[in-house]
Amino acid sequence: MTGGEAPATNGQSFHLAPNPEIQKPKTPLLVVVLDGWGEAEDDEYNAISRANTPCMDSLKKGKPDHWMLLKAHGTAVGLPSDDDMGNSEVGHNALGSGQVVDQGARLVDRALETGELFELDGWKHIAPAATEGTLHLIGLLSDGGVHSRYDQLKLLFDGAAERGVNRIRVHTLTDGRDCEDGTSIKLMETLQKDLQALEKQGVDARVASGGGRMCTTMDRYESDWNVVKRGYYAHVLGEADNKFTDPVEALKVLKKPKNGKPVSDQWVPAFVITDDKDQPVGSIQDGDAVVIFNFRADRVVELSKALEYKDFDKFDRKRWPAIKVAGMMQYDGELKLPKDYLVPPPKISHTTGEYLAKNGVSTFACSESQKIGHVTFFWNGNRAAPFDKKLETFHEVPSDQNIPFNEKPAMQSQKITQLAIDALKSGKYNQVRINFPNPDMVGHTGDLDATISACTTVDACVKRLLKTVEEVKGTYLVTADHGNAEDMVQRDKKTKKALMADGKPRMLTSHTLNPVPVAVGGPGLPKSVHFRTDLKEPGLANVGATIVNLLGFESPSNLEPSLLA
Repeated sequence: MTGGEAPATNGQSFHLAPNPEIQKPKTPLLVVVLDGWGEAEDDEYNAISRANTPCMDSLKKGKPDHWMLLKAHGTAVGLPSDDDMGNSEVGHNALGSGQVVDQGARLVDRALETGELFELDGWKHIAPAATEGTLHLIGLLSDGGVHSRYDQLKLLFDGAAERGVNRIRVHTLTDGRDCEDGTSIKLMETLQKDLQALEKQGVDARVASGGGRMCTTMDRYESDWNVVKRGYYAHVLGEADNKFTDPVEALKVLKKPKNGKPVSDQWVPAFVITDDKDQPVGSIQDGDAVVIFNFRADRVVELSKALEYKDFDKFDRKRWPAIKVAGMMQYDGELKLPKDYLVPPPKISHTTGEYLAKNGVSTFACSESQKIGHVTFFWNGNRAAPFDKKLETFHEVPSDQNIPFNEKPAMQSQKITQLAIDALKSGKYNQVRINFPNPDMVGHTGDLDATISACTTVDACVKRLLKTVEEVKGTYLVTADHGNAEDMVQRDKKTKKALMADGKPRMLTSHTLNPVPVAVGGPGLPKSVHFRTDLKEPGLANVGATIVNLLGFESPSNLEPSLLA
């Protein structure tokens, strides 16, 4: 399995020494990530505790030294503060790299607060176009801190104005997923006020277009290019079915209940702001500059392609303006997309995936489209390609398109399960790594009953997988990347009681600050191995070294300590 010593990079060898306590297993290790499966007290809004989950319950109540909780938010996953909720990207970065890496939000904070952002190559690339033409800012209008943050957007347009940018257009995507649903109007009012302050300074600053993140612009993993098309037409061409002269009024009208149901911020139809002659106030023209101000990658990769690629065939762009484009960060390091970016991405090297591949470990990684990038790209330190194509197999199960997740909460979990079972039984792989998206993706809809169903389904899938681990005499590690499904209601910060509106609970669609479980076991786990108790505050990054140990190696010094005694 190991071969000779792997070559060194940056002075650090990739060779892994044998573990004196755990021999290199002849049977596979199963790694399961339950996306959005946090741990919280049982109540009526905890979809996990309300679900039928005998398998996960047995892991929790079985061997106390084989189950524990991990911190999955804030500084434990490289975010600026412990007020920042975790997310799937930073969670899988931490799990796969085995390290706590400063993440996008923190890097952007530093670059903006110090003004360094405006001295780097990315800003220098777009600055001439931004000062001579129009600076367009496209991204998620949110204070959730998962894809973007409003305070960063404000620092960006204020800093641009201070450096000679005289015409600014903001293209807003409303959230309702990573922050409280219904906050879009308040945020838009704040944005309007701040842009008006710039106008008093002689800067022509306006909102130009918008739409809800789930139907406009922010598709991911090429699930539905029509989402990107709607955004491109609104932002670039100034075309949309809905036209308004005021963005706050746009949201108030477009969020009015349809068929008795309120319209979520996530699903606000695309709109364009026009002048008194019914002309768009901010379509993107030749010579303009565009900045995508999201710091998280997955939901703006497709927009970057539409703006930057000359050869583009996903939809008819009608017009492709000659512009300067930059991302807040580079969203795909393998594709070098976008080519220019304002803040250099976190440098994640010597990840567990790289160590294991260079020591002969074969891996099968699988999820459906919604999360395949998380068990491959993000797990491997923001690298899309395998480290070794002969040893690593990535399998994507296509997600259902145009079916809301709460209408089919099982998603593709059964297909993922069967593929993982086949991989475990094949004898080809030392490690089988999968992600079940259901608790997170269905949890984001705010549909409690559907999320309960999703968690019940996933638990049954885990049971099938652990039965297979028993059959092949293997080992398992089951964990999660952040919380979501365990708390489905907005709560009073002091009393923690559910907040109500018109007699109904205000459902929570965002991630949480709760810890997540991790459990190990299986017939391949030596009886002497158990979780250690001396780690002060174990987090997701400790899982990387744990996996290295379970595969029979000593963990390298650059990884966070293993969870295993």
